[in-house]
Amino acid sequence: MLYDLARKRIWVAGHNGMVGSAVFRALKARGHEPLRVERGLLDLRNAEAVQNWMKENRPDVIVLAAAKVGGILANSSCPADFLYDNIMIQTNVIHSAYLFDVEKLLFLGSTCIYPKFAEQPIKEEALLTGPLELTNEPYAVAKISGIKLCQAYRKQHGLDFICALPTNLYGPNDNFELNSSHVLPALLRKVHEAKLAEAPTISVWGSGTPRREFMHVDDLADGLLFILENYSDALHLNVGVGEDITINELVDVISRVVGFKGRIVYDTSKPDGTPRKCSDNTRLRSLGWRPKIDLDSGIADVYRWFLANVAIANPTSARGL
Repeated sequence: MLYDLARKRIWVAGHNGMVGSAVFRALKARGHEPLRVERGLLDLRNAEAVQNWMKENRPDVIVLAAAKVGGILANSSCPADFLYDNIMIQTNVIHSAYLFDVEKLLFLGSTCIYPKFAEQPIKEEALLTGPLELTNEPYAVAKISGIKLCQAYRKQHGLDFICALPTNLYGPNDNFELNSSHVLPALLRKVHEAKLAEAPTISVWGSGTPRREFMHVDDLADGLLFILENYSDALHLNVGVGEDITINELVDVISRVVGFKGRIVYDTSKPDGTPRKCSDNTRLRSLGWRPKIDLDSGIADVYRWFLANVAIANPTSARGL
């Protein structure tokens, strides 16, 4: 172990989101009492506010999970928001970590920031070796700048700022809004609503042929704590399962879990996005960490959470299926 988290003041920035809440739960399970800021009380885009909070609370460790995230539609509709918000959030937190002597910072990017046609599975060295996926470019540019900023503070000031790039995630506290969510939660909600409506078909964006890798967010949280304690280098680390499936296969798994018996219709007028995205996890596995949750049981878990927390609070409608 390179770094012991015991008795450290740990701030999970973005603890209300899917990733931040999973890290928060994992820390609590290990006996930590992480620092947190309730939603609406601190605008991370405001440099002065962030610095004032840091001066008062003095964390030893920061997990920077706060970000503006969304699927293809959200990225395409609000490119300025994705670029501006993410650059401001990460810049303010990273710079404040430098100003207030934070011992260790873990910045989270995403494997979607790799080049569109990167060799598969994607190695860490593929970053910035080719053009980005256009539907995701604003978010990717922002996250790449965050990685480079962490590397710059490490080089210039000797700070232990590290970066991890998770694959596609799903789990409790995900965004299930059809117009702004990622593919798995959007499909889960769409299939659930189709089942309730006894709809004969549902429409899915694209051809169904793109391949994606999916990891349960609780696996990610476990991996991130492992990285905090066992990794200290400038190169970002991939965090994934190392296996991918087609969107068509994903829809089949979700339909089986939900119990939907209808037919899937693919709308090929809609974009597919990157044709394949599977991460190479050799580096992280060589350190001794592996994911534990398989896709079928993971989707079943998140569907139970969806039924208990989303479906009840927001009665579904079959309109627009």
